[in-house]
Amino acid sequence: MVFYPKETTLIVALSMGPSMKPVLTIRNVRKSFGPVEVLRGVDLDLVPGEVLALVGDNGAGKTTLIKHISGVYRADSGEIQLDGKSMDLLSPRQVRERGVETVYQDLALADDLTVGANIFLGREPMRRLFGVLPYIDERAIRNETASLLDRIKSHIPAKSKTVARLSGGQRQAVAIARAIYWKAKVVIMDEPTAALAVMERENVIKYARELAASGAGVIYIGHNLVEILEVADRIAVMFRGTIVHLTTAGETTQEKLIKYMTGYTDKEIAA
Repeated sequence: MVFYPKETTLIVALSMGPSMKPVLTIRNVRKSFGPVEVLRGVDLDLVPGEVLALVGDNGAGKTTLIKHISGVYRADSGEIQLDGKSMDLLSPRQVRERGVETVYQDLALADDLTVGANIFLGREPMRRLFGVLPYIDERAIRNETASLLDRIKSHIPAKSKTVARLSGGQRQAVAIARAIYWKAKVVIMDEPTAALAVMERENVIKYARELAASGAGVIYIGHNLVEILEVADRIAVMFRGTIVHLTTAGETTQEKLIKYMTGYTDKEIAA
């Protein structure tokens, strides 16, 4: 696969104009936990081939929103659609089967399994012994894993090594490789560079761009605004449970984003 920088993928997305249909549509999503209204009418679109960063202070509603997208929570009202079809009654497993992968901060990998076993977990290729008895095709898993890791330029031993022995950045690569292999339509990356070394952070940013170049819509959640401005095509700012600002990365600054994140939503004040 050819790696496209973010400028190229954004130009492709913008050149398609109004005719480009969002892969993910969120409309007026509301959620309360007891008396606390956590989401207050969220509207957001995600198009294929873009990295959309979601930023906001702690308690802004980012985590609650992505848990709605991934099927963990049910909205009190509003709707989330994937390719124009409602996701409101789907379980997390059904959401994943529809093409939504979530790369959580804790990665949720099976530590005692190999890299390949994690990529194919629950969807292993099968063969039949004597045409009758089914068994897992371990050779196919090894070959596909090696090819995939080479494709994303990740230097992870594909054989025998369990993911428990991998670094944080390598574990991120496994989760992202899984999303690429299974042709995810939407990939949510929740604080993907937390606690990573500088070099590993740079690699994760490259992986996010690789996902976008493969055609996925990527939602990238983070607090490091330098990193956000580097990786994102568009940036959505959340404040007190709603989207208060939506901009392209090239048309904003850290200072403007901070003002919206802290409640200065008046355009003249934030300018």
